[in-house]
Amino acid sequence: MNTSLSASVSGADLLLWVAVPYICLAVFAVGHVWRYRQDQFGWTSRTSQLLEHRWLRWGSPLFHLGAFMVIAGHVVGLAIPDSWTEAAGISEHAYHTTAVWAGSVAGIAMVAGLGMLCARRLLNRQIRRGTDRSDKLLFPLLSATVLLGITATAAHNVFGAGYDYRSTVSVWFRGLFVLQPQPEAIAGAPLLFQLHALTAFLLFAAWPFTRLVHVWSAPIGYLARPYLVYRRRATPAAVPTTAGRTRPASGSGSRRAA
Repeated sequence: MNTSLSASVSGADLLLWVAVPYICLAVFAVGHVWRYRQDQFGWTSRTSQLLEHRWLRWGSPLFHLGAFMVIAGHVVGLAIPDSWTEAAGISEHAYHTTAVWAGSVAGIAMVAGLGMLCARRLLNRQIRRGTDRSDKLLFPLLSATVLLGITATAAHNVFGAGYDYRSTVSVWFRGLFVLQPQPEAIAGAPLLFQLHALTAFLLFAAWPFTRLVHVWSAPIGYLARPYLVYRRRATPAAVPTTAGRTRPASGSGSRRAA
């Protein structure tokens, strides 16, 4: 940042939009290294499917599908400048319309899935007792980030006059990663967008210490591995002996395909 720009940015803006993001990103990077070295066996999502599966069957796919769509939308909206999409033949109006409605559908799916997952954790006594401290931090923080994002979109771009975050929030976001922070780009953004950005970076800081680390260990090989075939052990049949008594026949056993 040059001196004239520095003079126009307050100390609070530098703290919120430069210091806090860089601290969160540093914790994100160092925390993953620490977690991998200290807790490889805990590098998991700690499934509770055996305790309850009806809500999980619907909540988990909705949340994960919505999350993938939301992340993809954020990558395009934040990381790719609008000049690139225009050069690819996508007008700003077409991008805005697609982003708003596709993002709304993805956000609703993600909120619905997350609501189901949180509800089953609160209402099921066994699952609630198995909730550790990291989950008690993760679920409220994740819920706040998601709800602030979808509320900002609805308030400004669905029911409001419209807000072009690509000219402000996106510029600030890209500036952080090229080591040319521009806090003034987001300082004038609507409050909902600012809160969404702050909670997102706090979520990045909490990421390595929660179940979110399982994102980096997605079981891609699971999609191509052979089926496992399980067969129930046969009930032993009675075999007559020479003394007139019976004895159970040896079971046929079970076989599992590799």
